[in-house]
Amino acid sequence: MSGPKDLDPSSSPRALLGAELRHARERKGLSQSELGEPLFVSGSFIGQLEAGTRRMQLEYAVQIDEILGTGGFLARNCQALAKSKYPDHFAEAAEAEAEAIATAIREYSQLLIPGLLQTKAYAEAVFRAYQPTAPDAKIDDLVAARLERVHLLDDPTTPLLWVILDEAVLRREVGDRTVMAEALRHVSSLARRRRIIVQVLPFTAGAHASMEGSLKLMEFEDAPPLSFVEAPDMGKLLDDPATVARHTLMFSLLQAAALSPQKSLVLIESVAQDYGHGVQHP
Repeated sequence: MSGPKDLDPSSSPRALLGAELRHARERKGLSQSELGEPLFVSGSFIGQLEAGTRRMQLEYAVQIDEILGTGGFLARNCQALAKSKYPDHFAEAAEAEAEAIATAIREYSQLLIPGLLQTKAYAEAVFRAYQPTAPDAKIDDLVAARLERVHLLDDPTTPLLWVILDEAVLRREVGDRTVMAEALRHVSSLARRRRIIVQVLPFTAGAHASMEGSLKLMEFEDAPPLSFVEAPDMGKLLDDPATVARHTLMFSLLQAAALSPQKSLVLIESVAQDYGHGVQHP
């Protein structure tokens, strides 16, 4: 891995805190591992805070201020990072993608089209299902935040996005058939333009390496890789090297079990066409 990259402190509160943390640690003469030890976190975790990959939490900011003698700077300023347009359980992962600039994202989705690939109508249907009594303004804000993430794909090459969709994602009707037709055509369009790589894990694959849930892996130029696991209203970024290695192997096994990108695209477009013609899927 290359040496630490200087962050532009004016680019975001996270960049500001990451830069200040690194400079304060170096002034104190501590390595990342030495700073992490009294906090009971790894050196990699400290490196991710410095690189802007992870959000600074108040409990750590208070302790680091005391260790490094930064006069409460981190604790005072990390409050700005607590404000996010994303749901709490997903905020850290979404911000890692965008603010830390992931170079590669690999995702297996078991139940729905991933947020980076969703259309407005599909996202609205998902949030309506999650929060059926929420006012329109709340749903509009959630949809807007999700669509803002899509700009991560504006660059023609970075990040590499490799998505494996369980066949259930194609067959489960979210919204209505018109919504599904549009959503699947959007996915196929991105694949046709070679902006993403997409595979479908068919029902015929049977038991597979990620039966217990979806999986996301993120790689960065100047920070260790992360994996993200999610459950209802809960999500956790994981940086333990052994865990990330195990999840990377799981994704490789899913790639091997899935249809080829070419065959996957044919299936996605076929199902989209069926939805467009009003065919009901089982």
